[in-house]
Amino acid sequence: MNPNVPSHRNVFVLLLAVSLVAGLTACNVDGLARLKRGPDGPRASMSDAAQAAAADESLDMKIVGAKEVDLVEQVVAHRAMYHRALEELRHYYEEHGYATKERWAAFELGGLKNVRAFSYLLDAEIPSYELRPTDRIKEADALYDEGIALMKRGGHGVPALYRQDLMVEALKVFKGLIERYPTSDKIDDAAFYCGEISKEYLPGQETIAVKWYERSWTWNPATEHPARFQAAVVYDYRLHDRDRALELYHAVVGHEEQNKSNVRFAARRIHELTSRNGSPRSTSR
Repeated sequence: MNPNVPSHRNVFVLLLAVSLVAGLTACNVDGLARLKRGPDGPRASMSDAAQAAAADESLDMKIVGAKEVDLVEQVVAHRAMYHRALEELRHYYEEHGYATKERWAAFELGGLKNVRAFSYLLDAEIPSYELRPTDRIKEADALYDEGIALMKRGGHGVPALYRQDLMVEALKVFKGLIERYPTSDKIDDAAFYCGEISKEYLPGQETIAVKWYERSWTWNPATEHPARFQAAVVYDYRLHDRDRALELYHAVVGHEEQNKSNVRFAARRIHELTSRNGSPRSTSR
């Protein structure tokens, strides 16, 4: 038996539990948000219920106790395990010509898209710093392309076409790629776009966005994406942590030379933040 695949009894329990959750919590998020543009980029204007949910999720994620960490880690692991088991089941039915059961499994996989998975603890929800993008994996490449396509359909770079439901779906695809294929050479790319979606399109997610940006360059220090620059801007203008912003602006100058405009901006902010007695003009919160 594959050690990464749960026993038939455990799979059945997982399928039953998550199916019940899906039935209870599924909802259509079409039309929840309209895009607005503020001084630091596009922001979502949402219904009162959606705003309340976003506000709840942006609260400090303090650990209640050691037991909470164990439980959250179990939930995260079982989410990924359930998804993998269901995909393998669907693939098995497809290979052996069981069309009806293959449709059932595909339908159940589709239903998972309607289940909102909350980030209970950042350290448990966002994968470890220790991952490394070492392997070319066809399935991971396909997921990456799917995520990019969803972002484009959701209006990335074209505010008039913005759809929050597609952005949320793209985020799930990128996170799924990292969870299911942690050695893929696309994990740093996926992490960067998790940061982009969290920063630009999901209100109150700045703290999560910078975590994703940090994963992008720690997993691949030579990543082609301006992850350090984007994190610096969030720390500077949204989180008002000028010490961390200054540190990252220096990193931009040292590591992201390919984007000349970002380097010039970073150099200017370094000068502005250190112009008074050689130290940042504003203190961290």
